[in-house]
Amino acid sequence: MMRTEDAAILVLNAGSSSVKFALFQADTLEPLCRGGIEGIGSRAQFGGAAGAKAHLFDGAVLPEGSSHEAATHWLLDRLRRADNLDLCAAGHRVVHGGPDFSAPVVIDDVVMTTLEALIPLAPAHQPHNLAAIRAVAKAWPSLPQLACFDTAFHRTMPRLAQLFAIPHALTDQGLVRYGFHGLSYQHIADVLPDIAGDCAKGRVIVAHLGHGASLCAMREGRSVATTMGFTALDGLMMGMRCGSIDAGLVLYLIEQRGMTAAEVSEILNRRSGLLGVSGISNDARTLLASEEPRAAEALDLFAYRVVREAGSMVAALGGLDAFVFTAGIGERSARIRADISRGLAWTGARLDEDRNAANLTCISADDAKVPLYVISADEELPIARAAAGQLVPA
Repeated sequence: MMRTEDAAILVLNAGSSSVKFALFQADTLEPLCRGGIEGIGSRAQFGGAAGAKAHLFDGAVLPEGSSHEAATHWLLDRLRRADNLDLCAAGHRVVHGGPDFSAPVVIDDVVMTTLEALIPLAPAHQPHNLAAIRAVAKAWPSLPQLACFDTAFHRTMPRLAQLFAIPHALTDQGLVRYGFHGLSYQHIADVLPDIAGDCAKGRVIVAHLGHGASLCAMREGRSVATTMGFTALDGLMMGMRCGSIDAGLVLYLIEQRGMTAAEVSEILNRRSGLLGVSGISNDARTLLASEEPRAAEALDLFAYRVVREAGSMVAALGGLDAFVFTAGIGERSARIRADISRGLAWTGARLDEDRNAANLTCISADDAKVPLYVISADEELPIARAAAGQLVPA
């Protein structure tokens, strides 16, 4: 991959209900523009752009009801028509790398074929990730592209943390705990030492709480345990996903209720979580503003599940030195942070209510044995850094 002095790296992060993008100056990784499209699948909206090249989106209006594909093509068309944009590479968040990819990889036909085979393991994400890669290839046929994987960060987990108690022949076929949100966790591992000092090297739990949610236990900035598993359906309760559930319940729905696998998948992936429990919305902001008892119950269950799973992460670490909140809910909801922090009081965590209400970076009391932090998620910067590492000067 070649770069010029004014070259830029495009990063695309296609989620289950959003498409985030960022432009970075290739030499310095200075962010030139950031933005995103949210609410895909309900009311898709362009959330705007910020940065030195935000003018590329002046007057931009996303067509109402845009699908993932339409939203991605709309975004790329705005960039492709820009006269002062010199792209040298594109980096993509790809949710599942399977057993073959534990580091970023330059995308070619063989890589795409391998990643397409993993679609059943991340059906809400992988198709959108790969569609974005194809869309970029169509817009800029000769542009080098790099895939960065959410699963890669967790390949440092001990073997026991990756195993399920299933026949070893299935384990040997790759049916193991992969974990996800790895790019978000990589960013926290990168920036936490500057924020938390030496305790960043110790026993840290990071809570990525958004539409998708998970926990990661880190030691020395490396993953040792996580709540998501073979797929992104496992672990915490999420916006529409159920999280951990008795496998016997799934069998019951199929064998006794006569549901098909597709119907059960629809329930667990798109009709459960905050949406299913509340019957109102998958958006925590909507539930926080509601006076309906089921809205409160959904939020209470969300916090309870985080606290309960955090206990298992503390056990895996052998103690706790710091706890970090990140992603949409973790960064913006003081109420949910407070509920979780109170549930973690037994670890030595203690919230400062004023700091929490002010959304400060450190929200714990001065005498807390376990500090609490709020750090903005940035899945795009690790991708840009990986892409820049593949570039050579012109």
